[in-house]
Amino acid sequence: MRYFIYLSYDGGRYHGWQIQPGAESVQETIEKSLSLFLRKDIQITGAGRTDTGVHARMMVAHFDFGEPLDTVWVCNKLNGILPDDIAVQRVIHVNEGAHARFDAISRTYRYYVSLDKSPFGKNYSWYIVNEPDFGLMNKAASMLVRNIDFTSFSKLHTDTRTNDCHLTEAVWTELKPGLWAFTITADRFLRNMVRAIVGTLMEVGRHKITLEDFNNIILEHNRCSAGDSAPACGLFLENIAYPDSVFDV
Repeated sequence: MRYFIYLSYDGGRYHGWQIQPGAESVQETIEKSLSLFLRKDIQITGAGRTDTGVHARMMVAHFDFGEPLDTVWVCNKLNGILPDDIAVQRVIHVNEGAHARFDAISRTYRYYVSLDKSPFGKNYSWYIVNEPDFGLMNKAASMLVRNIDFTSFSKLHTDTRTNDCHLTEAVWTELKPGLWAFTITADRFLRNMVRAIVGTLMEVGRHKITLEDFNNIILEHNRCSAGDSAPACGLFLENIAYPDSVFDV
């Protein structure tokens, strides 16, 4: 039987979601906890891979178990074992063919930028001293939705078959005075894509490059043309959407 785990985590001390040798990951931490109380080697598959230091308000992962489970019990047991920086919201039974990664129809990331220095927010936003031109950055962001190939914002030498992503949203909004967020939604994302986009948009906002320059960067399909990646601390995976068929059991 297949189950989805809905969870959130502070990625500050983890080397990303995915298991990797010699480094602590979110995936490995959850697998060890599941295996401990289910008394069976459990492997989970996540909806995506967040990089080192990136956070998630919502991540979804699936795992299989040979018999029915009390999902409330599993949720409570996991929360009792997992460290404080990982929390499980719910565990649900899904159909046998459901896949946390391949069945996701959209993912939403949000990048937070703070104009006010705070010792409490430094791990969850990018603090910048001078306010950039967010209006101009929104004009640049609107260009993203009109394009599909995001090679210019992808980590080099990845194993993806295509760099095409279908964006439905890319916008800066002021959440409160001194705190802005860049929200971006697509069917899929490339490695380092959101942070590379934010870093390049910041160059637009600081008037280092023009809107025409930004458009040309998109069209050049060359990572070296884009700006530096924004710091990981400000990035959150906010939401993952699935079709109703996944839950039809």
